[in-house]
Amino acid sequence: MAKLSIKKPDLDKEIRKGIAWSVHAFTTFGIVAGFLALVAVLKNDAFTAFVWLGVALFVDGIDGSLARKARVKEYTPNFDGSTLDNVIDFFTYVAVPALMVYWFNMVPLDFFFSGSTWSLIAAVTIMAVSCYTFANVGMKSSDYYFVGFPAIWNIVVLYFYLLDTGALTNLITVAVLAVMTFIPIKFVHPLRVTHWRSITIPMTVLWAGMTLSLIIAKRTPENDGIIEDIEKWIFGLTSLYFAAISLWRTFILGDKGEEEEEGDQKRDAAH
Repeated sequence: MAKLSIKKPDLDKEIRKGIAWSVHAFTTFGIVAGFLALVAVLKNDAFTAFVWLGVALFVDGIDGSLARKARVKEYTPNFDGSTLDNVIDFFTYVAVPALMVYWFNMVPLDFFFSGSTWSLIAAVTIMAVSCYTFANVGMKSSDYYFVGFPAIWNIVVLYFYLLDTGALTNLITVAVLAVMTFIPIKFVHPLRVTHWRSITIPMTVLWAGMTLSLIIAKRTPENDGIIEDIEKWIFGLTSLYFAAISLWRTFILGDKGEEEEEGDQKRDAAH
């Protein structure tokens, strides 16, 4: 019987390459979830749409860490995972939420224009300004904060849905965030930013848990009670935490944050 001619180092490389491709496949599942969310929107099923967008958000939240551990750039050099990630993110963070704003008529105002025109304008605005976000090479600071509003319209639409905000509030929110896309205000990346990470990650888990619970409770609003009120308060407080750390990084720490990060990187390189 012939012996295998593949040497162990080659076999190890092939295994690592397979792991790298499996990470890419995991990332690709995000767009599958996004498409299923789109189908749910077209069926007027907001609950299912948000569940699938949540799945896509979860995939996007951990695939970067998996990719770095699998060293995908080394083992799949001809495949750009960053481009793949951006394509999927634009679909799930921007395109589907923009459709939700229009399809569910989240800006049903009745001045100057009638019907769902304002919802269409809001959706078009979301799509247009988000192109700048994804083309902006300075979208992230050296300490991994987003610079300008990071086009997380899936989260914005989620707040519209859970808080039952009015048409004017929704329109103003879209307008303000569209402008903030071009203003260098820092927004925290809850998994990559090292500042306050020991607090931020538990806050992220708590926020996600409250979000899921409130989405489920939204299906049976007649059963709302004290538990749902407590969950809304926790949801609100965790949201304020993310806003506070972003404002702290922008207006208190300022440029010192990036200077500290660059200093840490130089020290790591020296060692």
